[in-house]
Amino acid sequence: MHRSGFVNIIGNPNVGKSTLMNALVGERLSIITSKAQTTRHRIMGIVNGDDFQIVYSDTPGILKPNYRLQESMMRFVTGALRDADVILYVTDTVEHGDEASEAVIGEIAACGTPVIVVINKIDLTTAEKLDSLVDLWRGRFPDAAIVPVSALNNFNIGGLFDTILEKLPEGEPFYPKDTLTDKTMRFFASEIIREKIFLNYQKEIPYSVEIAIDEYKEEPTIDRISATIYVVRDSQKGIIIGHRGEMLKKVGTAARLELEKFIGKKVFLQLHVKVNENWRDSDRQLKRFGYMPE
Repeated sequence: MHRSGFVNIIGNPNVGKSTLMNALVGERLSIITSKAQTTRHRIMGIVNGDDFQIVYSDTPGILKPNYRLQESMMRFVTGALRDADVILYVTDTVEHGDEASEAVIGEIAACGTPVIVVINKIDLTTAEKLDSLVDLWRGRFPDAAIVPVSALNNFNIGGLFDTILEKLPEGEPFYPKDTLTDKTMRFFASEIIREKIFLNYQKEIPYSVEIAIDEYKEEPTIDRISATIYVVRDSQKGIIIGHRGEMLKKVGTAARLELEKFIGKKVFLQLHVKVNENWRDSDRQLKRFGYMPE
């Protein structure tokens, strides 16, 4: 008997969805920072065994859209609700829901798909508080499995995996067994550069940035990558570059080292910065960056 299915990870910003995805897959596929809205795309990570294939999807955090980019991000969430074989609804021990997440919880409860509620960050609470949270979520999803974990500390990830496997339907694999993800190296290069921007800049800068990979050349001993960082204002361009280009050099060095670790060989990385005032509300630009179908 072979089990196979799509296990889609859904939840509010900052509850640890990307950390959980990476813990389950065993590879660093999703951006992890302390800032909200770091995941913008739907990112698949595939785990294979002799008698199973689990296709995980990390999705953007649930939010009320303020511009076209966020509308596209929420379409990834609703798409994940429709095609899931198992839904992992991730919450944590400190979050407070809002109107947007309440609407999605209602959709999940009504869709009939098997649900696992993952209570993350249990290292930050007490046993009494955790018991009350389990009761709360059992009331919201009476038929769901409730699994407490600490994704950051890799606590009970094995137990969660066993629960997922139990709920997975029988079926043949969707992808070749040596496949790790549906994304390309160009995609992960852009994500790694964007992550370093999230880690090195404050306020609105990370949310105004998008990365375009202009060129990606694979050679036997080195990959040569040229990328453009797009911002929405001239002042942001100056902040990204920094005094005498020092900030851009810092980001480039951090991204290059991360890419070399991810790829497993040397990387030559060249970064440019350009202003594109309307990219977050332009259908043409959002299609270019992969947020909307061509």
